[in-house]
Amino acid sequence: MDQETLRHALPSWDSDEDGLTTQEAADAHQALWRVGGAVVGPVAFGCRLCTPQRTGQPVRAVRYAERWERVCGRHGRWLLDADADQQLENLDLRRVPEVAGAQRRWGGVARRARRAEVEPAEVFAMARAVVCRWWEHSLHWEQEQIWPRRLEQVAGGGVRGDVDRWRAIGRDAVVFPEIVAVADVLLDPAAEELAWTDSGRAGQPRPLPGESQFERHLGEQVGRPWLGPLVATDGGPLITWQAAVIRRRWHARVDPYDAGPWRVRADQQPPTMAALLREQTREKTAGGSGTNWRSTVPPEQRMFITGLIQAAEEELLQLRGAHQGRTADAARLLLQRLSHSIDLLDQALRETALAAMTAGVTLHDVEKWAGIAEFLPKEDDDE
Repeated sequence: MDQETLRHALPSWDSDEDGLTTQEAADAHQALWRVGGAVVGPVAFGCRLCTPQRTGQPVRAVRYAERWERVCGRHGRWLLDADADQQLENLDLRRVPEVAGAQRRWGGVARRARRAEVEPAEVFAMARAVVCRWWEHSLHWEQEQIWPRRLEQVAGGGVRGDVDRWRAIGRDAVVFPEIVAVADVLLDPAAEELAWTDSGRAGQPRPLPGESQFERHLGEQVGRPWLGPLVATDGGPLITWQAAVIRRRWHARVDPYDAGPWRVRADQQPPTMAALLREQTREKTAGGSGTNWRSTVPPEQRMFITGLIQAAEEELLQLRGAHQGRTADAARLLLQRLSHSIDLLDQALRETALAAMTAGVTLHDVEKWAGIAEFLPKEDDDE
């Protein structure tokens, strides 16, 4: 095949590999196995109604498609991930036009991101992490009515009896309008100013309040005026974004180690549909109920645990400069910060273990997993 054909068929063809370009290997036949989704981007099924028009037969097709281009506007279909072990390829969006409308609005959001010198993919990833975090908690939101109705519509009314599976399959389509709305808000300088005001500004820093102007504004923009207090205590990627914005406003000199507000930490990345379905399969095989025990922990307690972990993380980040100065002073500072970080992590470990037991995880399992039996109440204790 000629190079142009290979470049068209294999988008990773032009990605150089040091191992394939050495002089010693120049005359040898070589091959390299790649996972296309990791090199080029996520893979989705093609639209079932478009395929016969292009191929002349109703065959299954897959294509590289970012998560902001999953709507087939011609036929009103959502293109599902192709790496999950499930039979559905597309979801019907004809009863939820707001999803296709969100894809059209995304073009304007992407242009705003470029004008702000931010990669649109980074903005989308942050907004998606924020909204998928909300999705995890939304089953316990009595006021939430939009997502359950939308999920029923994309599922054709067949959600009942298999809610967990449909929540995994339909999540990205159902929350897509909110992702675009949140991305638009996070790019708005006025929203950044609200986050800055909530922090105390004017030389008076203070912890973010439980219900702030920023969260209230964000809830209104996604059609949920009641959402502010719930997400303010979440401790997820939205709080991380706010903290990064505030940190940059407080410090005139940019820290070269600061990844900025648009980096989504690994522990805050939303699981893929394939991962969600695999987890459900494991739980069913193990005889579990499929319920995430963490969702039963009060948000205030989750926020407290998250705060402990983040405080320990900040302490550890400060250790990069602890070696400066006299040896004795540097050693003292290093040991003090390490000790404080360990204390914070120990407290987070104990709080998490107690929360797990309160939510129904057995004492035996908690002891085995955490190794802190001496800190936990025994099952035969009076209290």
